[in-house]
Amino acid sequence: MNPMSHLTLTQRFHAFANPARFMALSDKLIAPFGFVTALLIGAGLWYALFNSPADYQQGESVRIMYVHVPSAWLGMMGYMIMAGASLVALVFRHPLADVCAKSAAPIGAAFCFLALVTGSLWGKPMWGTWWEWDARLTSMLILLFLYLGYIALWSTIEEPQRAGRAAAILALVGSINVPIVHYSVVWWNTLHQPASVFRADGPTIASSMLVPLLLMALGFTLFFMTLLMVRMRAEILRRRVRALQLALSEV
Repeated sequence: MNPMSHLTLTQRFHAFANPARFMALSDKLIAPFGFVTALLIGAGLWYALFNSPADYQQGESVRIMYVHVPSAWLGMMGYMIMAGASLVALVFRHPLADVCAKSAAPIGAAFCFLALVTGSLWGKPMWGTWWEWDARLTSMLILLFLYLGYIALWSTIEEPQRAGRAAAILALVGSINVPIVHYSVVWWNTLHQPASVFRADGPTIASSMLVPLLLMALGFTLFFMTLLMVRMRAEILRRRVRALQLALSEV
């Protein structure tokens, strides 16, 4: 690749990341994303509550799965978005990268917390205890602490560039925990069952349960993306206000 073509790709990359362009695009996408999110979650809940059978072993408590599993997926996905955006911010100085990472953290933390709470509610009737220090639960709790640490760094360091660099390093170091969460049921003997949806030999879960689970997962994912756009817009506006305040203070 010649230097001119590389320069053109770089220019296009940064042009796409222009905050003004993101604000214009996200303004058009938020409402459709919200509408489709409501449809998918509504359909998923209807299937989960009225069209999906109770489990022969777990009974009606299996319905917690339709919130717990997507929440766990989004808790891990949110951290990988945060870590990926942090890497881009450190390496390429992407104009929107640290905005994306900072905005994704509270959303991912909320899904991680929801996964832990629903897992506890599901675990009590199944395991006879609200909490067990097995590999999956412990690594998921560590993931929540990593989220909280990342958010705390942004809150405690006043200078945005220093805060962004410190938080990005924490996000990248902490990303090693995500595969540990995912493969914990494979590497160690835990109370959790192995993966039953994303398997090389295909899902082992019945289609009557798989359909509402995938609907909820897709709905939760679009909900995440909608909230991310809203939070990124708010963060961009917050930075614009800060820049104006600094400019006025120097006059």
